Amino acid sequence: MFQDELPIATFEMPAGLREQDGGVATATEPEPGQAMQAFHIRLANSAGRREAASLLIRKMYGWRGYAVEPSLHHDPNKVTLYAETGGMLVGTMSLCLDSEFGLPADDNFRDKLDLLRSQGRRLCEPSRLAIDKGVTKRVFASLIHISYLYSHRLQGFSDYVIEVNPRHVMFYKRMLGFSDFGGERPCHRVGAPAVLLRLPLTEMGEQIRKWGGLMEQHGEERSFYPYFFPEHDEAGITARLNGGYQAGGGCDAYY
Repeated sequence: MFQDELPIATFEMPAGLREQDGGVATATEPEPGQAMQAFHIRLANSAGRREAASLLIRKMYGWRGYAVEPSLHHDPNKVTLYAETGGMLVGTMSLCLDSEFGLPADDNFRDKLDLLRSQGRRLCEPSRLAIDKGVTKRVFASLIHISYLYSHRLQGFSDYVIEVNPRHVMFYKRMLGFSDFGGERPCHRVGAPAVLLRLPLTEMGEQIRKWGGLMEQHGEERSFYPYFFPEHDEAGITARLNGGYQAGGGCDAYY
């Protein structure tokens, strides 16, 4: 059970959401009297929480037939977020920050990453993303949004780079705005091919300002950005990420 510390962000959704066509649960307006389910996003800042996140990763990656290397030690250049509801972990992602040790994607795409580094770009790599089946798409959006605030607003990184299976490329392009940056190459870490994608974080910020918080009132927009937090919640979330949460001060990312 993971309920013993204040969350970075919390949101509520109607209880009992189930997976719909397309692989994600669809958020709807709650009916009068309908129970609500609270989701909390926290930092995995202990060995127990990181192990729980690893268990979810192994479960979801194994279900798809991917190999997953165990995380044997805590990397100071990596931050791990997790989402829980009712004390159960239902989503996680890690964010690797570029350093003298490089990024996981350097194993397959060092030439591409070095090109960006030579231009003065500061790179970070979302990795080990896993969302339990049947969980609302807002969990995915919240983890990505908080990782953006940590990497761009707090740490000054400029670009996301990610390795994805070729069959997931269109998902990341359509849902988050990534673009191609490296052709298909074998990835021995997961025993499957990988494609390198890139997203400048200034572009992500523009999409958040345009769409964040709109939820179902987003018209024809098909990306995940309407399920990000509203822009006015970013200051409070960033303060909590930076250790600035004041007890009793409320949580402006709770709605």
